[in-house]
Amino acid sequence: MDLLALADFNLVARHGGFGRAARETGRPKATLSRRVAELEADLGLRLFERGARLLKLTQEGRALYERTGALLAEIDETAAALASGGDRPRGRLRISAPLLFSQTAMGTLAAGFARAYPDVRLEVTTEDRPVDMVEEGYDLVIRVNPDPDENLVGRIFLRDRLVVVAAPHLARPADGAPVPAIVRPVGDQATWQVAGAPDIAIDPILRLSSLVMVRDAVRAGVGAGCLPASVVSHDLAAGRLVRWGDVAGPEIALWALYPSRRLLSARVSAFLEYLKAAFPKGTPDELAAYLAP
Repeated sequence: MDLLALADFNLVARHGGFGRAARETGRPKATLSRRVAELEADLGLRLFERGARLLKLTQEGRALYERTGALLAEIDETAAALASGGDRPRGRLRISAPLLFSQTAMGTLAAGFARAYPDVRLEVTTEDRPVDMVEEGYDLVIRVNPDPDENLVGRIFLRDRLVVVAAPHLARPADGAPVPAIVRPVGDQATWQVAGAPDIAIDPILRLSSLVMVRDAVRAGVGAGCLPASVVSHDLAAGRLVRWGDVAGPEIALWALYPSRRLLSARVSAFLEYLKAAFPKGTPDELAAYLAP
């Protein structure tokens, strides 16, 4: 297999078309088209479905791209590292992180990482949905309690827990009556299960998609809320909120994940070590430190 043709195929697949790949890389469009056609002939496979305005990977083309794209990137990174006389992290690092973690800590973390590794171009996007790391070009994803995936490996770097909180003037009903509650618009929850105490019946009066919005509404005193301990740590310490109990069930675990088939690049390894140094104990209080009191 011609590695140059394979590299050109990956360029076209990554950019979504011959014209776009040519504009982004400065390579002649005709050359890219010819190289991909030669690769298809060598393999005896069609790698792209070609339409008047649409270029789409075939099933075989997608499989080839997923299995060779990361390898070619690692070859380029190794060559660049050797040429520069070392393995100092460099190049683009794309990370997907959940909304709450991004709002609370990621900006500060990104700034510190940029100072420590000036040759890395860090790009962070906020996504609560599962992402396809290969298809969408991410080097690392941060996820909360992710489902098992044999294609991904990683480590837990932070743990949190859910607590039920309310403004001091809002009394917890002693007779089991529903309490006005601010919840997220997910599911149809009727109670909060509190460890070592009776369940709390709730009457959702507000449904807010962001946990930061939920916290602010709970602060305003219109209802109770179920929130990560890190988000309300300062409010509890200052007496702006009171704690009704810890939610029963599994803890919140934040994972840093990367593809299992991909050798760790220097920049991914550097970011993992940076996370470890930022959260040495991995406790809610360490995350709370990133929130202004």
